Amino acid sequence: MPVLYRVFFAVALAEAGSWIGLLAGMWVKYLGSGAELGVQIFGPVHGGLFMLYGGLVVLLAIRERWSWRTVLLGLACSIPPLASIWFERRIARDKDAAPVPA
Repeated sequence: MPVLYRVFFAVALAEAGSWIGLLAGMWVKYLGSGAELGVQIFGPVHGGLFMLYGGLVVLLAIRERWSWRTVLLGLACSIPPLASIWFERRIARDKDAAPVPA
């Protein structure tokens, strides 16, 4: 698997994990003790990973000539928690199933 795909997998996983961390931090802040530490930590981390994930979707779309549907799906999958992992797995499966050029 090319390096860019491995980076995409790592970023998709980290983006999903940071999303879960941010949601947990927001739960504590608004429904729990009111502590803001989780949001202060995971907010910027998730924001950076969110932007990196979106940039990698666009970069891979250009390099691999993805359809607009695939690009929009990849970008939309950055919003629901853990959907970025599903999209990465889908791309990896499709890439593995693609015929190898001669």
